[in-house]
Amino acid sequence: MTTANPGMDADVFEQFHEQLKRYVRERLIPAEAQVIAEDKIPDDILAEMREMGLFGLTMPVEYGGAGMNITQYVETIHTLSYALPAYRSITSINLGMVCSAIKLNGTEEQKSEWLPRLAAGEIASFGLTEPGSGSDSAGLQTTAVRSGNGYVLNGTKRYITNSPFAKVALIMARTNKESLPKNAHVSAFIVPMDTPGITVGKSDKKMGQGGSHIADIIMEDVYVPGEALLGGEEGKGFAVAMQSLDNGRLSVGAAATAYAKRALDTAVRYANERKAFGEPIANFQLIQAMLADSQAEIYAAQCMMRDAIAKADAGQKVLMEAASFKMFASEMCGRVTDRCVQIHGGAGYLAEYEAERFFRDSRIYRIYEGTTQIMQLVIAKQMLRNFAAGVEG
Repeated sequence: MTTANPGMDADVFEQFHEQLKRYVRERLIPAEAQVIAEDKIPDDILAEMREMGLFGLTMPVEYGGAGMNITQYVETIHTLSYALPAYRSITSINLGMVCSAIKLNGTEEQKSEWLPRLAAGEIASFGLTEPGSGSDSAGLQTTAVRSGNGYVLNGTKRYITNSPFAKVALIMARTNKESLPKNAHVSAFIVPMDTPGITVGKSDKKMGQGGSHIADIIMEDVYVPGEALLGGEEGKGFAVAMQSLDNGRLSVGAAATAYAKRALDTAVRYANERKAFGEPIANFQLIQAMLADSQAEIYAAQCMMRDAIAKADAGQKVLMEAASFKMFASEMCGRVTDRCVQIHGGAGYLAEYEAERFFRDSRIYRIYEGTTQIMQLVIAKQMLRNFAAGVEG
């Protein structure tokens, strides 16, 4: 068990949280149409987000961050994610994955160099997925071959969030040709994106999540010095990735839960405004059943979230809780956004209304940071390990 993180002062966090709620509703939501039309977050909003410290929430105070604990961080992501997913996407890789990896595994020199830059808003990417491997790290093909005091990286990373405008990427690569026990053939490298030999592919066109970008990172004979090896030790990359993914899964679960609430609020509003047979459709019991089911599922996800983050801040391992929450919340969000379309009827299929966008945006939550099927495997394997060890619960 690790030492619990007290996080930001409770009163200061509450003030920040209230400010963020207003910012989401008064600034970010009104700008959504522009973000979607231009497929990018406007520079002035990005500057505001940096000024608010949204890129440095989880960075330690001594490195220029806010020093939030996991509970405060996930609650912040939950609040931010009521708005368009692109706003969370631009910050989340910094906060939940790259920061976590460097903070927990980096050398003092790596922390001093990179955490202040990430906190100030330099955008990061997390390079694990490849054309031939996602959750299967044994199939990872990117190589890092020793060359003098450094390494030469070759390979392609796929579907990498924020890569078109990232300043740095945390790249997972093979430092051993053979697949070793506990994936000890995988190491992690901190790679500036302007390093010679790196090419970023064209942004992929996606089903939803306008304003958020993913693309390939292609590495051809990319030389990095030995100091780029995270923690200065080979073979720790898989453990770093899995450790970071717990935070990523909590973030995705929080985002899915908040976006489901946004869809439900929109459905309730529409059901009260739309009339049929001379009265609002909200008066019809089958509409009420869809609203009630959605509310109950959102409440369940919120309870799961708060249980998981409380355990994480108490220093407990939350691999199973994070996977369970991510799985349930992402599937739940899909059901709620589907009901939102159904409540809108024909209007729900039109781009003029938000319902169809919620439906498209939410689909990815069941895929990234581990598909629902991978979450099932993670949960079941942990259950079996617990049984073998005589651990209950």
